[in-house]
Amino acid sequence: MNSIVFVGEHARTYDVRWHSHEHWELVYCTAGEGAFQFESGTIINYREGDTVAIPPREIHSNVSQDGFTNIHMRMAEPAFPYRTAFRVSDDPERHMRVAFEQAKYYFLADIKHRELVLSALGDLIYSYTVVCRSNSEFSEPVERLRNVILRNYSRADFVLEQAIRQLPFNYDYLRKLFKKEQGVTPLEYLTQQRMKKAEAMLTAMWSKDFSVSEVAQLCGYDDALYFSRVFKKYFGVSPTYFAAGKGKGEL
Repeated sequence: MNSIVFVGEHARTYDVRWHSHEHWELVYCTAGEGAFQFESGTIINYREGDTVAIPPREIHSNVSQDGFTNIHMRMAEPAFPYRTAFRVSDDPERHMRVAFEQAKYYFLADIKHRELVLSALGDLIYSYTVVCRSNSEFSEPVERLRNVILRNYSRADFVLEQAIRQLPFNYDYLRKLFKKEQGVTPLEYLTQQRMKKAEAMLTAMWSKDFSVSEVAQLCGYDDALYFSRVFKKYFGVSPTYFAAGKGKGEL
């Protein structure tokens, strides 16, 4: 199961004509954007960082106005609980892309026992696909803003308001839609991510190697005093108290 039987790569391409495969096809877009069209009439749009998974014998084409590049593979008997084509987006760190690139390398390389690595990569790519799909319940505008925040929350020079306005969506609409789907405002979500990182750093075994100012900087705050106020409001104790092993719930 999850056996990789083929891996290929498209250089800049504009049109892949109607065809089908005997196995599941997984196509990771490495640049550009386009649309898969299916004989049933279904259309799946994609862009860089997206993977489109297509069931066996599903007739489809792939077209793009400006061109795309991709890594595409065929997988025999994956354990997908799905029966129709679907799209998933990679996580902000692009872990799925790395796995696709490794699969391409090992499939083409003349290396003894490469099938051992390909087997492991097949299981990994399957798992990434299932996990990413389970987290794809957000609309495209909200998912794009989430990804911007997740890629930049640890930067002290990240300006959320500016990032929202740079996205191709109405500013007020996007903020309201984000609150509706995520359950918190974009600012609250940004703070959540920063506080998660601060909590992890302050509870790690090596936390004493960092001052509060250094932790603040690594969590996206250039003002240690402001960071401490936010942290205390979030966890109920100061960062110093928390780092001493007296985290929330232990007062």
